[in-house]
Parts: sequence; C-alpha cells; structure tokens
Amino acid sequence: MARRSSRDDPRHAGRDGPPGEPQPRRTPSYAPRPAPEFVGREAELLAVCEALGNGPALVVVEGEAGIGKTRLVREAVARAVGREAVIATCPPLPEPFTLGAVVDGIRRRVPSPPAGLELSPLAGALRPLFPDWADRLPPPLDVLDDPHETRHRILSALTELLGRLDIGVLVVEDAHWADTATLEWLLTLTAAGRPGLSIVVSFRPDEVPNGSLLTRLTSRVPSDVTLVRLALGPLDLADTRELVASMFDTSTVSAEFVSFLHRHTDGIPLAVEECVLLLRDRKDIVHRDGTWIRRVLTELQVPATLRDSVLERVERLDAPARRVLEAAAVLDTPSEEALLSTVADLGSEAGRAGLAAALGSGLLREETPGAYAYRHALDCLAVRGAIPAPDRRRLHGRAAANLRGLRPEPVARLSWHCREAGDIAGWCRYGEASADVALESGDDRAAVVTLLGLLTSADLATADRSRLARKMGGAAVFGARDVSDLSRAVLDAVRKLLSYEDLPRQERGETKLLLGRLLRDAGQESAAFDEIEDGVAHLGDRPELAATAMSVLAMPLVPEWPAARHRGWLARATELLPRIESPSDRLRVMTNRASALLLLGDEEGWRAADELQRAAVDAPPAERGLLARFLFNAGQTAVVRGDYEGARSRLTAATELAESIRNRRLVSMVRVPFAYLDWCTGEWTGLDGTVAALAADRDVNPYGSRLARQILAVLALAQGGGAAARGGLRKVVDELAEGGLCEPEAGLSAAALARSYLADGDWAEALEVTGRILELIERKDVWLWATDILPAHLDALTGAGRVDRADELLRRYADGTEGRNAPAAVAALSSGRAILAEAHGEPAPAAEAFATAASVWAELPRPYDELLALERRGRCLLRHGDTGQALAQLTTVQERLWTLGARTDADRVAQLLREHGVEVARVWRRGPRGYGPRLSPRERQVVALVAQGMTNREAAQALFVSPKTVATQLSAAMRKLGVSSRAAVVRAAVEAGVLPLESEGSAPHG
Repeated sequence: MARRSSRDDPRHAGRDGPPGEPQPRRTPSYAPRPAPEFVGREAELLAVCEALGNGPALVVVEGEAGIGKTRLVREAVARAVGREAVIATCPPLPEPFTLGAVVDGIRRRVPSPPAGLELSPLAGALRPLFPDWADRLPPPLDVLDDPHETRHRILSALTELLGRLDIGVLVVEDAHWADTATLEWLLTLTAAGRPGLSIVVSFRPDEVPNGSLLTRLTSRVPSDVTLVRLALGPLDLADTRELVASMFDTSTVSAEFVSFLHRHTDGIPLAVEECVLLLRDRKDIVHRDGTWIRRVLTELQVPATLRDSVLERVERLDAPARRVLEAAAVLDTPSEEALLSTVADLGSEAGRAGLAAALGSGLLREETPGAYAYRHALDCLAVRGAIPAPDRRRLHGRAAANLRGLRPEPVARLSWHCREAGDIAGWCRYGEASADVALESGDDRAAVVTLLGLLTSADLATADRSRLARKMGGAAVFGARDVSDLSRAVLDAVRKLLSYEDLPRQERGETKLLLGRLLRDAGQESAAFDEIEDGVAHLGDRPELAATAMSVLAMPLVPEWPAARHRGWLARATELLPRIESPSDRLRVMTNRASALLLLGDEEGWRAADELQRAAVDAPPAERGLLARFLFNAGQTAVVRGDYEGARSRLTAATELAESIRNRRLVSMVRVPFAYLDWCTGEWTGLDGTVAALAADRDVNPYGSRLARQILAVLALAQGGGAAARGGLRKVVDELAEGGLCEPEAGLSAAALARSYLADGDWAEALEVTGRILELIERKDVWLWATDILPAHLDALTGAGRVDRADELLRRYADGTEGRNAPAAVAALSSGRAILAEAHGEPAPAAEAFATAASVWAELPRPYDELLALERRGRCLLRHGDTGQALAQLTTVQERLWTLGARTDADRVAQLLREHGVEVARVWRRGPRGYGPRLSPRERQVVALVAQGMTNREAAQALFVSPKTVATQLSAAMRKLGVSSRAAVVRAAVEAGVLPLESEGSAPHG
C-alpha cells in the first residue's frame, strides 16, 4: 500500500531547517501530537477494505492490548466511502451497562434523529435507551413479564433503527468488555446477515471471559456474508523502524535504537509509541549526523513497563493537566470539558488549560467532537492506580454528583463511582438499579455479579441485605446464564444473611429455601434438603413458599431419608395447593409434585405429566421455564422407565420451550438425557464425543455432568478402553458413592464396572459396587431405579454362592415394580429370572429365559442389553450340549456387538468362539485403517474436547487415556483436515460436518 510521505503533508509546510534535513516536528508544548503513520498492516487493511467494499461482511480483528486493532479499524472505516458508520467502544467497566456502548455509538453518530424515520411500533421499546428522542419514537410498549422477551424486543428494535438510519458499517471495539445483550445482538445480526450492513468487531482474545458469547461470533455466518478474521501480531524490526521514523519525520533512525526498542517492546505498537514519546519528552534522543539516536545507549533504560512511562509523562505536566488526567482516569469514558473540569475541581479557565496540556501530552485525545478520553486504556489504568486513595475517593464522589443529573441516569457508572467514593447508600441504590436493568434485559449473570459485589463488600442494613440476597439468589437459580464459577461466593453471601439475628422469621424461611435451591444447583442435595426442611417452619404465612419447599422435599434425592418421609412432605404440599393464589406459584408446586411422583415410581405422576405437557403447548412465556424444566425431568425419568418414545417427545418439548425463552443453560442440560437415550437405544456413533463435550459444558448442572461422565466411562470400557477405562469407570463410581448421591441413573456405571469384575471372577468387588446402590434403593423403596444394577448384582450374589439372597431380592424387585408401566423394569425382571434359572443349574430353562429377556430388551429397544442376554443364552446352550445352535447364536452376537461398538464384549465372545473352533477374523487395531481421510470416532471425540477449550492433559483425563494418545489423535485429525492449529481443527471439523455448529463457539483462541 502506498503511503504519502510526511514531507508532502501541508501540515508540515514551513518547517525550520534546510530542505531535505530530517528534523523533529516543532509543536506547541501542549498541542495534541499527530498520530504516527499507519505502518505494518497493509495486507490487513486491504482485506478489511475489500470486505467492507463488497457488500455485507463480518470482520473480526483480535489481538492483545496495544497491538493496533483500533487504528486498523478506524483506517478501514475512513476509507469506506459512502457508508455511514456507527462506532461503539465498550468501556472496561466492572459491570458494563446493558447495550450502553451501542447506544453511545448511535448517539455520537446521530445526535438527533432525523425526521421521517418511519419506525414501526416495535421501536417504542427504545424509549428507555433514548429518552431524549421521545418525540421521534413510537409510543412505549406494554411491559413484558419475561426478561428474555423484553431483551429480544429491544434488540429487534435496535436492528430496525440501524436500518432506518442507513448505517452501513457497525463497529464494536473492545468487545471483550461488552455486555451480554450487546454480544447477543451481534450474534443475531451476523446470523441473520442483514443486507447492506457490515459488522466489524475487535477484541483481546486473552481477556475474553470464560463462556463468553463472543467466541461463537463466527460460527453461523450466512454464505452471502464475507467473513474476514484477522489476528494482529507484533511489528517486525522493519515495521518498528518505519513506525519510529514516522514520529520524527525522517527515514533515518539508528539501527541500534530500533533494535533496542523492538527488543524491549516486543514490537507492540502502543509500547513502541509510548516509549518513544517518553524518550522525546525527556530529550534523551537526539538528531546527530542525519540520524535519530539515543543520547547514551548503554545508560538510558527504557521503562520496564508501560505504567512507568505513563506516570513519568504525567509527572512532567503542570498541576491543572495532572488533575484533568486524574479526572479523566476516574471518569474512564469520553467526557466533555465541563465535566472534566468539575470532577478535577478546576475553574473553567484552569480546566481548559489543563485539558489542552493533557491533550498535548498525547495521553488524552478527542474521541468525538467535544468529548475527551485516554488514548489507551492502559494509560488510564496507570494514572488511576497512582492517585492517592483519599484523592481518588473525592474524585469519584464528584463524578457521581455530576452524573446524577443525567437522564437516564447511567446507573452502572454511578454504582461504580459511589462504591469507589465510599458512598454505601449510593452504591446500594445504583448497584441494585443496575442489577434490575440487567435482569430486565435478561442478563441475569450481570445482575448476580453486581449484587454479589454489594453483598460481599458493603456494610448493609439487614433489610437491604435480605432484599439483595434474595434477588441475587433468584437470578442465580432461575437465570439462563451459567454462574457456577460464582457458586461459592453466592452461597457464602446467603449464609451470611442467615447469620443475622434480626432477620425476620418469614424472610429467614424464604432465605433457607433459597439456600437449599442454590445447594441443589451445586450438587449438594443432602445439605440442601436440611436447609429447606428447616426453612419450612418459618413459612407458615406464605403457603406458596411453604408448598414449594415441601414439594422439593418430596423428591427422593437424599440417601438417608426413607420413602415415607418424602411421601409425608408430598401429602403436605398437596394439602396447601388450594391456598395458593398465584398461577405461577401453583404451577411451580404442581411441577415439583409431579416430578416427585415420577421419581417415587407412582403412576399418578405420569398422568400429571401428560396434563402438564398438554398445557405447555400454549403456555405463556412466564410459565415456559417451569414447564421446560419439568418436561426435562419427566423425559429423563422416562428413559429410566424404558419409555423411549415418550422420553423423546418430552425432551423435544422441553428443548423447544427452553429455546423459546432463550434459556441456554436448560437447552444444554436437556442434551444430557438425549445422550442417555442414545446410549440405551444403541445410537453410539459419535456419542463419546457428544458426552465428553457435555461433561465439560459449564451450562450443564452437576447432576447432568455426572450422568454424562457415567455414559462416557461405560462407553470407554465397552469400546475397548481396557485397564485405563476400567480405572476411569471406578473413579466415576466412587465419586457417586463417596458424595452420598442419590440418583436414578447411578446404577449405570456401577453395573458396567461390576460386569468387568464378574468377567474376572471377582465376586466380592462386584458385590461391593452394586450392593451399596441396592441398599439405597431398598431403603427408599424406589425399585424402578434398579433396572441397570439388578442383573449385575444378582450375578454377583449367585457367583458368591448367595442364591437364596438373590431369590429374595428378585421377589422384592418384582413386588416393587408390579403394576408400574415400566418396560425397562419388565426387561430387567426377565433377565433376573434367567440368571436365577442358570444359578439353580438349569441350563435349558435358563437358555429359554435369556431368550425371553433378550426379546423384551429388543422391544424397548435396548440392543446392548439384548445382546448380553443372547450371549448368556448361547453359553447356556453350550453347557446344555446344544453346540451348533449355541455357536450360531454366539457368532451373530459377536458380529452385532462389534457393529454396535461394544468391542470389549465382542472380543470376549470371539475368544469363546475360537475356543470352540470357530474362526473369527481378527480386527486391525492400530492406525486409522478403515477410516481413510475421515476422522475416526476417537479423533472426533478429541476434537470435540478441544472445542471445549481443553488441553491435551485435560482431554486425556476425560477420556481415560494418556496425553500422548490425545496428542497423536489430535495430530491425525489436523492432518486429515489439512490444518495446523487447535482452533483451525475445530473450525474445519464444523465445516466438514464432523462437529455441530455449536462446537466452534467454544474453540480455543490461537
């Protein structure tokens, strides 16, 4: 790209000195310094300009602080002739104001909306964001109860506004600091691909929070939208020389000086610029013999950090300039001269002079006409951190006092300023208001973070603490965003509230119920039930809360309680239903009650489930979350029951409801029972990668994560994982046992582990891992939970010679499941009867019984258990002497097990066949033979974990293999997909259809 020489720039006409002699610019001491010339990014600039000039585009620019993202974007936008641009710069606020950067960007571009916009009534949703545009906006809309719907409405209205304003380029800078609503809007815009609109996003990849929506931005770009993704790196030595030379109007800079700068700044443009400015201000660089050099090369030390250079530059300014810089650092957003002067406590004349000096220092710049801010965020942080604490508090106090007059009040900024000023009342007021805005916009995570900051740092009255804690807890429990990383802090804040003796009785009960819900979300069921049960006594005047608590206690999810105790709470909750007036509260109790009935195995629960599923069809938005959670629970219980068609119907309905309210957490959680359903029905292709990703998904709750790890572990063992897989399976089983967990699916992993012990003849170990689960099931009288574990436990009992105990247990299981519409229980009972027939030394009847069991399993369908029963039939036929029929049966079983993916079981049967003279082909087990250019199942699994951001070591732990094995499989996947980086392999896998689109959003950077 050709650059115009600075010699041709009319700004430099009339310089002192003879023509051709390089000299530094002579500018007034306080005049703004011209920016260095744009160097080292010619190819990137060309790519961005071409994208913006060729129709709708998405341009993503990433790079570390100071790397030149903003400069590149501004240069490209300046060249986008004929296209109106809105530039939204996200400030580094602790809790950014919802959509604040976008609103400010639109205001800067369009201070007053033109007449004749012809906005639809939907644009009335923008009135809270643009109150001064009231005469140009449609009337306000009705308030919606659902925050997700509210946010969707606002985002749709913003999209319409951009179109009416004929905005051709939307720039969002520093998107790593963007609020969730802004990121959701960007995702919507990019996915929709609005004609005529190009989007440019810049961010620092190292500062993108875990779980940020930003990582999903490029995953669903329409085919007619040009995608340009740039990762800016440091300048090389030649570009650094050019950058430095542009700052001195010369092409002659000593190689030693440039080499020194490059070595100490690593070629980061911002660091180079700041160091050169410091050296120039200190007059430590001189023009000698036609070349700019350092005065004393061996003595002068370039500042070790940017902070040092910034603070030294500040110290060289006069007092008014320093005070303006301090005010700008505290305000930390583009501000007018009057506000800067007021916060700095300067008169208008002194403020004007101080601002001029600050601009001349190069630390401040004019962001928009009349609004000034730091050139670099790091400069701002350096100055703010150096202000003595008492002075900083006073500055924040003055900032808050002046911002209070704005309409609408910038509550997020006011909250921050009040906090830093030590104004607890103001911090509480504006912090809560900021959280309310976040909740109204559906950004419950931002609300939790804001309220948690108040609860953990502010000295609050008990009444205020109670209100804020309950609001925070509700957002954490029922929100659509993952807050698991804040779980401990949220729990501590709620527990602290309970320590206050003056907490009113009713609020204490409500808080204990809230604490119980939070503990359940954290996977601490026993502790949760203790808190909820204790809280019931305080809720006598709140039947809706008391019934909710009782309906939770009715669920048989803690090991210590017998079934009668749960049923007692169920009866009490049912009695309170007529006293509950609110439809939503009544629905909450009804869904909890139905869930409890399902877990207890009562058929009444399924009748209630059918009614609730019918009600979900036309449910209002406010009820969809409750109904989605219930259908999720009902679907998962239906899998345990063996009603796979019903399970799929309920889980599909749950997904649709969750998606309709944009509850990402719930959508992810429903994927777990879908995976469990795939395990049961033999849909194993790619299942290992799916469950590995679910186990690592932070949106999945602990219950779902444990089930995903169970499925992954049993798959690893079945697919031939050997000793490593059995060790991983043992770890999962022990975790469930040691955690005192009471879950219907807990028998899945224990049964698989027991079968591996039984194959070795280790009856004691098999009894140990299955016995503790059977004891829990007997104690709680939830016999439907024994479907997986019963056959393995009966085998262990009979193998250990305890046939009488096995007979007794089978009778109890038959009695406990009688009259229940549970196909899986019928199949397990059939297998149990076959096992007992074999134990009683009756191979022919046993063979017939195993055939019956296999047919029942097949009807579900549950092919793995069907094949295990058929294998047992074949072995019984061998013992009975019917060798021909037995070997024919076993041959078919071996082939089907191999096709299913149960390599371990297929090998076991193959060995038995070989012992009886049947030739079984040996399968090649090394390398990708048979897959060619396609990824093997294991390679897909590794790529799926990489998409979750896992390291090789973390992936190895998840898969129960060595890190070396993971590295080998990842390298093979990269080779097949023709890429050379971890991020690229994820994108390529998504594009090839190997991974779902969602996977790319979680890909690691780099």
